[in-house]
Amino acid sequence: DLDPGLPRSMFTDAARLQQVLKNLLSNAFKFTERGSVGMAVSVATDGWSSDHDILNRADMVIRFAVSDTGIGIPADKLAVIFEAFQQADMTTSRRFGGTGLGLSISREIARLLGGEIRVTSTHGQGSSFTLYLPRCFSPPRAGGDEPGSPALLPSIPASDRVPEPATVAAELEPAEILPHELSDDRNTIHPSDRVLLIIEDDTNFARILLDMARERGFKGVIATDGDTGLGLAKRFKPDAVMLDIQLPDTKGWTVLDRLKHSPETRHIPVHVISVGEELHRGLKLGAFACLQKPVTREALAEAFANINAFVERRVKRLLVVEDDATQRQGILELIGNGDVQTTAVATGSEAMAALAAEEYDCMVLDLTLPDMTGFDLIERIKRQPRMLEMPIIVYTGKELSADEHARLDVLADTVIIKDARSPERLLDETMLFLHRVEADLPEPKKRMLQQIHETDAVLAGRRVLVVDDDLRNIFALTAILERHQIRVAYAENGEAGIATLERTPGIDLVLMDIMMPQMDGYETMRAIRQKPAYKALPIIALTAKAMKGDREKCIEAGASDYIAKPVNTEQLLSLLRVWLYR
Repeated sequence: DLDPGLPRSMFTDAARLQQVLKNLLSNAFKFTERGSVGMAVSVATDGWSSDHDILNRADMVIRFAVSDTGIGIPADKLAVIFEAFQQADMTTSRRFGGTGLGLSISREIARLLGGEIRVTSTHGQGSSFTLYLPRCFSPPRAGGDEPGSPALLPSIPASDRVPEPATVAAELEPAEILPHELSDDRNTIHPSDRVLLIIEDDTNFARILLDMARERGFKGVIATDGDTGLGLAKRFKPDAVMLDIQLPDTKGWTVLDRLKHSPETRHIPVHVISVGEELHRGLKLGAFACLQKPVTREALAEAFANINAFVERRVKRLLVVEDDATQRQGILELIGNGDVQTTAVATGSEAMAALAAEEYDCMVLDLTLPDMTGFDLIERIKRQPRMLEMPIIVYTGKELSADEHARLDVLADTVIIKDARSPERLLDETMLFLHRVEADLPEPKKRMLQQIHETDAVLAGRRVLVVDDDLRNIFALTAILERHQIRVAYAENGEAGIATLERTPGIDLVLMDIMMPQMDGYETMRAIRQKPAYKALPIIALTAKAMKGDREKCIEAGASDYIAKPVNTEQLLSLLRVWLYR
């Protein structure tokens, strides 16, 4: 209903205004089963807060009123519905879905546009939400407010402003600010400095690592959680990373996976520190080396010495063991020279002699050799302590049995079966284990890597079940997953999710929304875990709340891991790779 007295135009942010109106309308439709929903737009002369200077001074105020005959809001809930993650019904199994963020965001947008939102409601009879905006609104200009213009954002006194870091122009996000008990070198880094990023939530151990890094000529930057660590890695481009696996917000394996799947950070050597015993897993995922807690000072000193030696040695050494001369030459041309020095041999004996004479950063091995099998050669190598962590890529045309695959899974870091796409995979894997910078490659090889990254061998062909009551979320997640050749099944509530799981063979992983009507995600996960067939099935919980303790609550209910909405695509794919790899 448009008032005839409305002006022909108004000056505001059209996209944000539409966002607020769509939210108010979608809420009205959702909570109104019968009756009507209406929106009236008119010129307003009152109705907003009496102390709202902007609206009181505006030449004209426009009123957008959205009314419905729905369930209404109890009087004691009117004060909280604009708070983040709050709804009138806050149980996770409530009848109506949604995140509880829409009104909070809408109120903030209204404030930034110089207006406000008011609400009146009668429980059981309906609600009316009214947005008031000035017809013409000008935000304050940078550098100070003009007389009479509204101050929307607090200015920072000059004495309180943080000086710019020497070489890092961008300001740090609030989440990247260190706890008060820690200080690092992020504000004193120069282009010539060697930088070590320490991702460790134990502040005492982080301080020990920082001191040792400084003793060895590094500037140190500390992150106490995984997301902050990823942000700092992209910001500072460190020469090396020390990564703890047990982090408060996410597993270190996910952080390692994301570092190794980003062209910006893939080449950075990552030294993994873990209390667990999955050190071989770290090497397979591309870690430079692994240490197991508790760590002695001597072991740390040796780790820093290895990092120093690797950083200082710009040319990496690769050993190729292949008895076919044509194949050997093809691998040499594929890998290229410059930043890689490649030695090629034809037999197992020649390989052992080369390894005894020199240290190599990686080895590419064919299994069919004239004097011994590739299996025998790997076992001989693994008996040498100094070669224990050298990455081994098996590149073979041999058809492998199930037993041979299982044996290689323990012995080698990667197995590539020679086929039409295998050269791209070989280039990609050697890039990973030699920590080469993708940006330095010739354009044809960059294109090869881009093609191989479009399909992920760990994800392709896997089957994922999405359980979410919001079809928009299902469509968005399906679009992401299908781009990576994942087959998607879906269900719109917990009961349907369990039924779909039982009638669909071969589900590899479940993405489980928490806030669903009737049967919430917690209850659904508990029900799934009670079935013996699904005890080890990976379940990743999706929650919009992201509050302290949510992760623990999800894990207790049966989730394998947890991700907060809005879903970060990189983080989701990384979680899928980590859990499907297992």
